[in-house]
Amino acid sequence: MERSGGGDPRETLRLLWRQGKPRSGRGRPPKITLSTIIAAAISVADGKGVDAMTMDKVAAALDVGTMTLYTHVPGKAELIDLMVDAAWQSLELSDAGSWRAQVTHYAHQTLALHARHPWLRSISTVRPPLGPGLFTRQNHLLAALSETALPPSEATAAVDAIVTFVDAAAATEAEHAQASAVSGEPEDDWWSARQLFWEEIFDPARYPAIARSWAEGGFDRTASEARVNAFDIGLRALLDGINVMAAMAADETHQRESRVSER
Repeated sequence: MERSGGGDPRETLRLLWRQGKPRSGRGRPPKITLSTIIAAAISVADGKGVDAMTMDKVAAALDVGTMTLYTHVPGKAELIDLMVDAAWQSLELSDAGSWRAQVTHYAHQTLALHARHPWLRSISTVRPPLGPGLFTRQNHLLAALSETALPPSEATAAVDAIVTFVDAAAATEAEHAQASAVSGEPEDDWWSARQLFWEEIFDPARYPAIARSWAEGGFDRTASEARVNAFDIGLRALLDGINVMAAMAADETHQRESRVSER
């Protein structure tokens, strides 16, 4: 697995925020730009995965020498940060509707983002690129939750919880799609080929809860439908919990203000 945040901090931040002048090659007009390099790297990763995205392959895609890339970006580590942040910047965020509607829209946009760029699931962002994509996303979600009565510390924690859940679910969905694409076998066909497990091996007495759910229709859906249902339920439960926390915070504030007014 690749990891973001592994490049030179000063150079990475300069490139993410387009600070200072680009590196140059002896004063000649550049054949390519940082933006075209990032776009080419993303295209290579989209087609072959981030492990196959090398400086040589990006240079070949741009029809330039590999050393030409180094006049714009120090290496692959910095380029990965630029790719991830560029992907995050492409999220189509909306401030229309309630805070729940805004978060739900963000969640589904993130699912679509991972579907377009399945390589995102192969990059750990626990040390994220500190670029415009990250801050735009965080600012958007914090602005949405500012409509609730959550105190700042709980609002930021709620944003982290939302991002963690959505990113994990989106990465899982992208991994399922990638498995089908690589193997050439649709997921439902994979499960059908293992039907004999349920017919010959599964022991209902050993797993009574699963057997009872099966008998009552708990598994009457395709694998993809099950994941969609799990995503919707998980997101709804998370937002319901945030809503309850916000209501409790609003009630505490009201009670505190009432006590002050009674003095």
